[in-house]
Amino acid sequence: MIAIFDSADYPATRAEISAWLKKEADPDYEKLTDKRLAIFLNGLINVLRGKKEGPQPEPETRLTNNQIFMKLKIALNLKAEDLLEVLLLADFRLSKHELSAFFRKPGHKHYRECKEQVLRNFLHGLQIKHRSEEEGEVESEVEGEVEGEVEDEDETNSVWAKGKTRKR
Repeated sequence: MIAIFDSADYPATRAEISAWLKKEADPDYEKLTDKRLAIFLNGLINVLRGKKEGPQPEPETRLTNNQIFMKLKIALNLKAEDLLEVLLLADFRLSKHELSAFFRKPGHKHYRECKEQVLRNFLHGLQIKHRSEEEGEVESEVEGEVEGEVEDEDETNSVWAKGKTRKR
């Protein structure tokens, strides 16, 4: 996260990031401002897509869900079909037209405000997608290890029953 902030020319410290990530009930919790979130999202775009030449965009002082959704879409290089697929992973259905309304300019007649439910389901879908991809990698690595270590099929079942898996 420090590197992501650095790529947006913001020198975030480990203590600062730790305070943002704490639970609200924690006395050391510090609220992440919209401006700092905008800096992080701009940095994420720089890290994942490459830094633009010239001056960096000014971070917004107030962020809407539409802007957050747009910045994530850009950073992750997702097309409309990809976004709809991620939303479906969270059992949330939208039409392509409903989705495109979130990415229009606020004055446009078909502009639609992105509600927290949509953004929350998108983030949940991303979580499902990336965790299942990681688990697939871990499972294939673990299967290779178990096959190499255990000769008897009955022992293989007992290894799985004991829950011996390698965690990342």
